Amino acid sequence: MGIEKNYDVTALGELLIDFTQNGQSEQGNGLFEANPGGAPCNVLAMLTKAGRRTAFIGKVGNDMFGRMLRDRAAGEGLDMSGLEMDDEIPTTLAFVEKLPNGDRDFSFYRKPGADIMLTKEEVRKHAALIEGTRIFHFGTLSMTDASIEEATLEAVSIAKQSGCLISFDPNLRPPLWKSEEMAKEKIAWGLGQCDILKISDNEITFLTGEEDFDKGIHRIIEQYQIPLVFATYGPDGSKAFYHGIEAYEKGFLNPATIETTGAGDTFCASALHHVLKYGIDGFDEAKLHELLTFANAAASLVTTRKGALCVMPTVEEVEAYIKAAGR
Repeated sequence: MGIEKNYDVTALGELLIDFTQNGQSEQGNGLFEANPGGAPCNVLAMLTKAGRRTAFIGKVGNDMFGRMLRDRAAGEGLDMSGLEMDDEIPTTLAFVEKLPNGDRDFSFYRKPGADIMLTKEEVRKHAALIEGTRIFHFGTLSMTDASIEEATLEAVSIAKQSGCLISFDPNLRPPLWKSEEMAKEKIAWGLGQCDILKISDNEITFLTGEEDFDKGIHRIIEQYQIPLVFATYGPDGSKAFYHGIEAYEKGFLNPATIETTGAGDTFCASALHHVLKYGIDGFDEAKLHELLTFANAAASLVTTRKGALCVMPTVEEVEAYIKAAGR
């Protein structure tokens, strides 16, 4: 008898505060808004909005930020029973600077931060959250340091033994790595584990050296034999690669965009929502176009809102947005 799957997606990794710019004070000082963030929980928040049952495994500090993150994520409907609270190490913080070209720069306060202190023993304590899920999702920020890397390896091992699909998003953040070589090594390990990959244009170039993103993706697929790959090109849209089928959809440009934090996570969640809808063996070209259109639209919508985790759009909002755009 197979393991009962009570969750659609369980994710492991960072849960942190994204301090995003929000104007200036009367004294001319920059004001920052404390937004709940962290890629894995952003993904889960969007999935929960889409009616999926989700669970998170990670660690925050037992401090004002950690308690806020726990409560806000739980308020969005995520099962937070796998969240550990560290009495010694504070919650990880990230300050997000919006650059003139619309991109972002990150300053992290994580040496150490609570998220990297998760242990493999704590993962084992919450093994039922992994064993009981259809998809297990992770990224590389849970492999930057020894303890959290051991926890990630344990979680992936449990997921594979339990017959879960493995979803991976490199989510490259160069300032958090000791070297580019280490980052490439850990990303390569993730590529070797996953059934579903979401990867961005800059990550393709980082890994392969290719400025031609299609060439880079083909190299990755050929080397790692990943069944389902999504490549995101920012405002230029996205592409899916699936058993020799390639599908492209242009992006949704919105003049109301204020920041891109969480856009990639929203896309990833939307893709996983469709994998749950059709099954990884149930796609054809038309369904891939449907997925990409929905994911591009959802990602565009979230760029019009501050933060990510607590402002994810509903399926109805995304569908209305697509219709209004005549797509």
